Amino acid sequence: MRYRTIGLSPATRREVSVLSLGAMRFGTTTDEATSFAILDRYVEAGGTFVDTANNYAYWVNGTQGGESEALLGRWRRDRGIGDEVVIATKLGGRPAAPAGSLSRDIEGLSAKVIRESSERSRERLGMDRLDLLYAHVEDPSVPLQETVEAFGELVAEGAVGLLGASNHWSWRVERARHLAEAAGLAGYEVLQYHHTYLRQRTDLPTLRSPDGDLGVTSGDLLAYLRDDPGLTMVAYSPLLTGSYVREDRPLGPEFDHPGTPSRRAALKTVAEQTGATANQVVLAWLMGGEVPVLPLVGASSVAQLEESLAAVDLELTPEQRATLDTAR
Repeated sequence: MRYRTIGLSPATRREVSVLSLGAMRFGTTTDEATSFAILDRYVEAGGTFVDTANNYAYWVNGTQGGESEALLGRWRRDRGIGDEVVIATKLGGRPAAPAGSLSRDIEGLSAKVIRESSERSRERLGMDRLDLLYAHVEDPSVPLQETVEAFGELVAEGAVGLLGASNHWSWRVERARHLAEAAGLAGYEVLQYHHTYLRQRTDLPTLRSPDGDLGVTSGDLLAYLRDDPGLTMVAYSPLLTGSYVREDRPLGPEFDHPGTPSRRAALKTVAEQTGATANQVVLAWLMGGEVPVLPLVGASSVAQLEESLAAVDLELTPEQRATLDTAR
């Protein structure tokens, strides 16, 4: 395993594995025994960065979420896991009422919600301090100053270590960081967005915004990260739920554009040259890029996890990286 330091402040920065494990379906579609086995193997391989959220996975059984956090809490207690494994969680996207599908009516990012939801996450996870807490999705109905101050107060009190933002327009992230700095408070240091090798259209309206998908990594966000290397980028769904390697998982309409076939051809070429799977090449491309990214991978079996773990040792040559980067 390889590691990277995340965070800017000496008081809160942490060293984490370059491959993060997503626990979204643990405790729902992935049963407890399998979830524990995946977590155990991840830690055995040197993994130290596990990701969840307070709303995972409400859409499976029509709940308000919390199943993933609760399972991680049981695993931590059963295995005696302490500070050696960094647990990241999120708040703001929990539905206001039980829901069996993605809901527009979510808790948001008011000061009250931030304090109360973070307390419930600490209880479910069995942690005195949350290692990393994300604002899960932006909430334009709440003044940004209120959100910034509420998150900053949790860090000042020692209830949270690092702060992050997921699914925000990049200008909102920058504005929030500016407000935090002006107030002498901790601000967002880790960003979590959907990012993968294939380029995705960002102009299609979504559940959260008529202006496009605010959760997809854009050129604007990459330029922001390149200009401020102190920020950490975590990429969720980098393997497109199996679409790179499974014919029964076709790509969605967001990838229906002229650039996709050439990128897929380049990926196939490099996979054949390296003897690796397409999934492993994608993960290696993300981890070793000019803007380094920490891929966040899910797994429903130990075998799936093993494939992702092997990508950590895959080194792409400059020529192979150029083949991937220049495909249009």
